[in-house]
Amino acid sequence: MSSSPRPALSVLDLVPVRTGQTSAQAVAASLALAVRADALGYRRYWFAEHHNMASVGSTTPPVLIAAAAARTSRIRVGSGGVMLPNHAPLVVAEQFAALEALTPGRIDLGIGRAPGSDPVITQLLRMSGTSSDVDRFPQHVQDILALVSPEGASLQFTSGGTYDVHATPAATTTPEVWLLGSSDYSAQLAASLGLPYVFANHFAGDGLERALGLYRGQYRPSQAHPQPVTFLTANVVAADTAEEADARALPQLRAMARLRLNRPMAAMETVEDAEAAGVDEAMTPIIAAMAQHWIIGTGDQAASELRALADTHGVEEIMVSPVAAARTSDPLDGADGRARTLELLAGALG
Repeated sequence: MSSSPRPALSVLDLVPVRTGQTSAQAVAASLALAVRADALGYRRYWFAEHHNMASVGSTTPPVLIAAAAARTSRIRVGSGGVMLPNHAPLVVAEQFAALEALTPGRIDLGIGRAPGSDPVITQLLRMSGTSSDVDRFPQHVQDILALVSPEGASLQFTSGGTYDVHATPAATTTPEVWLLGSSDYSAQLAASLGLPYVFANHFAGDGLERALGLYRGQYRPSQAHPQPVTFLTANVVAADTAEEADARALPQLRAMARLRLNRPMAAMETVEDAEAAGVDEAMTPIIAAMAQHWIIGTGDQAASELRALADTHGVEEIMVSPVAAARTSDPLDGADGRARTLELLAGALG
């Protein structure tokens, strides 16, 4: 057993929707998983933002965060992330300032600049006008930082005079703002603003070392964060046997392969459906390449790989995306495979 410190564990949830499952059942399953993560001692529980995808139910992180925060008592809850070009900065600031007021000291605002969907949905989300300008992303991040602070923001009129704006009338605490990304851009922006940063290692695959090097090397200390703050993300499936872990991983691997091959997307397959469908010639190399970057195995195997990953990249926290799919016999309003992943990791790294 390694003598290196146990990395803290957190969760990233896309609210997967399986075949035959309603949105209500998928959300209920994820909220139950958040409660379980809280009881197991996980540090954070973040919801992603994706749109118009049959297998993903996390379209509105602020709503899910509010529901999860109300059902938990200790764990930090946040977005991983809010795709800022889809929203007006003031709206985001007001939503997360309100969440911070509901559960002070437990809210994370993770911000990204990707669309989180296809071009058509992106256009529908950005019909509100100039707030959707991706080139203004750095300024919009700074606007949010000011708006959620107790001091608020001050607008300067060209004709003279100022106008004060606050996300909430009398804030005393603020959500912790993180920048998320899968390229050099967000790493460098986070460094320049003195903000915590997360590289999307769970889907990007390449560029992690370079992004972390840029972030740490160019970091400008801020009052809130004198030192750079970062952690890793990873797709993980842990089960009681290696064979069960492989089986639980297959539906998500097949879904990602279909996405890469531009095939029609559907609700997440069950383990039995994925095994019956098999893996065709086009999928085989894609799945093999992805599986090399995922952590799939028993609890002890997965924990050992997570510890090694943390040691290699010098982080003390890893956010796992528990991508274990459901079996047909699993309850529709539960997440048995994902819950078992969290339980085994917590036990092995405890």
